[in-house]
Amino acid sequence: MNNTMLSSYPKHFTTIPIPLSSKSQHRHVHSLLRFPIKCSSSSDSNNNNTTSINGNSKDSQPDTPPNTVEIRFSRRPSRRRKQKEEEMMNAGKQVVKAKPPPKDWESMNLTEKAIELYVGEKGLLFWLNKFAYASIFIIIGGWILFRFVGPALDLYQLDTPTPLAPESMFKEEDTHQVVDKYANALSIAMQFFDVQKSGKLVNNKIAWRGDSAMGDGSEVNLDLSKGMYDAGDHVKFGFPMAFTATVLSWAILEYGNHMNMVKQLENAQESLKWITDFLINAHPSENVLYIQVGEPKLDHTCWERPEAMTGKRPLTQVNASYPGTDVAAESAAAMAAASLVFKSIDSAYSGTLLKHAKQLFKFADTYRGSYSISIPKVKDFYNSTGFGDELLWAASWLYHASGDKSYLTYVATNGNAFANWGNPSWFSWENKLAGVQVLLSRVNLFGSKEDISLQLYRQTAETFLCGLLPESPMATSQRTTDGLLWVNQWNPMQYTVASSFLAVVYSDYMLSSQTSNLYCSGKLYDPMELRNFAVSQLDYILGNNRMEMSYLVGYGSRYPQQVHHRGASIPVDANSNCSDGFKWLHREHPNPNVAVGALVGGPSLSDTYTDSRNNTKESEPTTYNSALIVGLISGLITASSQLESFVKN
Repeated sequence: MNNTMLSSYPKHFTTIPIPLSSKSQHRHVHSLLRFPIKCSSSSDSNNNNTTSINGNSKDSQPDTPPNTVEIRFSRRPSRRRKQKEEEMMNAGKQVVKAKPPPKDWESMNLTEKAIELYVGEKGLLFWLNKFAYASIFIIIGGWILFRFVGPALDLYQLDTPTPLAPESMFKEEDTHQVVDKYANALSIAMQFFDVQKSGKLVNNKIAWRGDSAMGDGSEVNLDLSKGMYDAGDHVKFGFPMAFTATVLSWAILEYGNHMNMVKQLENAQESLKWITDFLINAHPSENVLYIQVGEPKLDHTCWERPEAMTGKRPLTQVNASYPGTDVAAESAAAMAAASLVFKSIDSAYSGTLLKHAKQLFKFADTYRGSYSISIPKVKDFYNSTGFGDELLWAASWLYHASGDKSYLTYVATNGNAFANWGNPSWFSWENKLAGVQVLLSRVNLFGSKEDISLQLYRQTAETFLCGLLPESPMATSQRTTDGLLWVNQWNPMQYTVASSFLAVVYSDYMLSSQTSNLYCSGKLYDPMELRNFAVSQLDYILGNNRMEMSYLVGYGSRYPQQVHHRGASIPVDANSNCSDGFKWLHREHPNPNVAVGALVGGPSLSDTYTDSRNNTKESEPTTYNSALIVGLISGLITASSQLESFVKN
């Protein structure tokens, strides 16, 4: 109806809005139309004569406004609905009960107010319901963005092999800040490899050293002049030399970036190659390995400088008839680990190392037997009590170097025979099991978590590590009064630095894999506690002990002066021969030459040290001690470490 039409009506005509009820409000509600009609013009008193079109009287429709006509439209109700309405009308009931008006807040009692606040139209439940739905939508939306949108736009990758540890682990420390005292200690420790080198010295850094053993291997047309003397004498023992190379490789692989920060990486790689060059030449055919140059008993009848040696230096080999599974497998481990070190530097050399490693492992596993049984004379110096640990050690490194999962299957299937799960042992040149367990924990933490055998290796590694922590319920009692880990009176430092190195490595594995805790018989320890243990051991070695002496020669103002070492004890210009050189052994004066970087055997159980060349068990250094402490210092040279996988398959 438009405005023109309305304006033509008399004033006593009234316009009424037309409400139409929605279909959704009720299926059978009547639609009501009201519109004005012309009534008697006399007066409003005649309104009582007004009738509606449907014939009902005004009395029956009290709600109908005057001067209006109602027209009701309705859908035909269903038979069931009509019957129900008739029954309710007959009973005098209304079809729709009116909703009582809401109470005013001031008129409510305390209980009613509480109910209103909780379940009212805008009460607590209403807002909780809204919040729940909003949270669900936000979570779902965020997950979709994170899981699909981000990677699709190359904003990040979800399959990063080694996630970084939370920054909160080292809140107030710069993770790239070098610890100066450790940087200095590393530069010193690295020099002992130069002190021990055999052969034609290139870029010689030790003033009192020169070329030596140039004819080694010549009787079989091999150049075995390189390699390193193991300790204070001049025999080249292949078994501990290979272990030195394996550990040094491991240190470079895990902490080469730290070494590079203090300009020691190239020195470490050069020292490693000096050993691996020897190992390659010592393996002239698949089933032959030369494992020793020189005769220990003959060597020990002389006290002379290596440059002055004139005696015979016989060779010792293992082969199919006289097997040496232990020494062959250790050599395989060394070359496999070293192949990873040189992979990005010299791929051809790396490939050669890996080829030899695979051949030596096959030889070791096919012709099983301990070299101590095949060659009884080796028992007096580097006796092997078994070869199972070396087989697992070599297979673990071959898996890392080659990516061939058959080697991982090997450690899984041979674990029952060789791994001694649940019974930890000390890590050393003779027993590699603790090293195997930690190395395979790397695989378990960074990759395969489903393999049960890998979990058993990891569990045994953690049992070993729990024993190192002094506050742990599982703590070993094999310590000095001042807290140095002490296992054996002969070269006790070997076990100290070996265990500490594994503690640092595992601590960094935990950080890099975001593994929060180490479980030790009911107590939990975080990665920093393993690291703190290693720091305490290293600080003891560097002088924080009751002797106030550094056991790393050349570090600090006070260190051993009479190191049991032939070359260091004899003046360069001395005119002495094999037999009369023993006067230099027995004299009570400091060595004329400093064996820089030598880590001596270490103190007694009472934390005391006798500085004498004749105190061999405490004053003799070894190359494997040096490899282990290089790894330990490199791991601690910065405030913290997060490792990346060195496996690039």
